[in-house]
Amino acid sequence: MDIEPPQPGQAREIIPGLRWMRFPLPFPPHDVNVWLLEDGEGWLAIDAGMGNEETRTNWRLALAGEAFGNRPLTGLLVTHFHPDHAGLMGWLSAEHRLAPMMTRIEWLQARSLWFDTGAEMIDHQVEFARIAGAPAEYGAFMRARGPLYQRSVAPLPRAYRAIADGDTVVIGGRAWRVMTGQGHAPDMACLFCAEARVLIAADQILPRITPYIGLHAGEPMADPLGGFLATLDRFRVLPEDTLVLPSHGVPFTPLHRRLDALAAHHADRLAVLEEACRTPATAHALLPTLFRRPLDHRSLGFGLGETLAHLRRLEAMGRVERLPDADGVIAWGRI
Repeated sequence: MDIEPPQPGQAREIIPGLRWMRFPLPFPPHDVNVWLLEDGEGWLAIDAGMGNEETRTNWRLALAGEAFGNRPLTGLLVTHFHPDHAGLMGWLSAEHRLAPMMTRIEWLQARSLWFDTGAEMIDHQVEFARIAGAPAEYGAFMRARGPLYQRSVAPLPRAYRAIADGDTVVIGGRAWRVMTGQGHAPDMACLFCAEARVLIAADQILPRITPYIGLHAGEPMADPLGGFLATLDRFRVLPEDTLVLPSHGVPFTPLHRRLDALAAHHADRLAVLEEACRTPATAHALLPTLFRRPLDHRSLGFGLGETLAHLRRLEAMGRVERLPDADGVIAWGRI
């Protein structure tokens, strides 16, 4: 779809009753999309943006300007718990007296992370990185950095409205079906409108980059990549000409071609990583297999998470096994 992205604080109409806003981010991919759905006397927003002053300023500009057209924010749906989506959920809810909609798992994940800021949490993350083969200086960096989530997310509301996979949410007279996705987040909400043939895809299906799929310390035996690939298959029931509205990048079509490309990308990465495991190695030692350039300390956690997610998928497929040493550091070897 050929449409110029909106400037911060402004909006572009996608179809009647649906507008596109975009907010800057202080990290890649550098901006996040927010969608406005006309709903009665006002607008319902999909996602809230990052919890920082720049985003608050841009929200105020949008609310007071042509983006909202002198109509109020009357609803909020947050797709998942990540700071660039849930960061200002609490602020918007308080300012506009809203109870945001969110899946229960994503809501509880946000609440858990916001309050889990003690030294024990950092210790747990440092140990997770250590047994993945990360050097001691990375553990020192994590301790000096401290907890991140609360810094990027405003105080959360105490009440919300739960939505779940298969629910129908009526917004502005249109029926939107909730389709949840796994992998990037545990139960991310996407919305499909059959009447308009529009999918609000959150971070599940992105047009140019692949969503981050990482294994994390809180659930070390999960299989997030397996969940992500299974979710891609669930979206194949939607029409090929569905207009996809991603959380990063521009609206696009066709849908199935992008699903195929995402699946093929991960199949290739799995094959390359499996071959590299002919010589057993830690996740940290395997980073160059998946990443073209060295990762600094700020990016290393994401790199380890992504590598471990692929290794865990190979383990679940019966292709690799864990080979811990006497200190518990895990190498991965091909079976």
